[in-house]
Amino acid sequence: QVQLVESGGGLVQAGGSLRLSCAASGRTFSSYVMGWFRQAPGKEREFVARVTWSGGSTGYADSMKGRFTISRDSAKNTVYLQMNSLKPEDTAVYYCAAKRGNGDPWDYWGQGTQVTVSS
Repeated sequence: QVQLVESGGGLVQAGGSLRLSCAASGRTFSSYVMGWFRQAPGKEREFVARVTWSGGSTGYADSMKGRFTISRDSAKNTVYLQMNSLKPEDTAVYYCAAKRGNGDPWDYWGQGTQVTVSS
């Protein structure tokens, strides 16, 4: 049973930083792709970033490039999302997700962590 547990959300002022963590358990993730998504009130869930567990290849939504950095620590089975220069429009619930490979659907989701950016 795959489990993804997010942490690190909170309230931050505009221009500040937060680092989200996603602790993964339940299987070997060496071939998996890990991702972060977010959902703001009244909006659809949107892709933020992804990383391949094995090679560390990353991808980002255009609006997050240069401000957000995704990384993984294989020894800790943890994926991170470093968020800098936060804006009020970054306010959302952030979700960690996992899938078996690049062509597969995002099958596994965490419960989400709230990020609120005040102006």
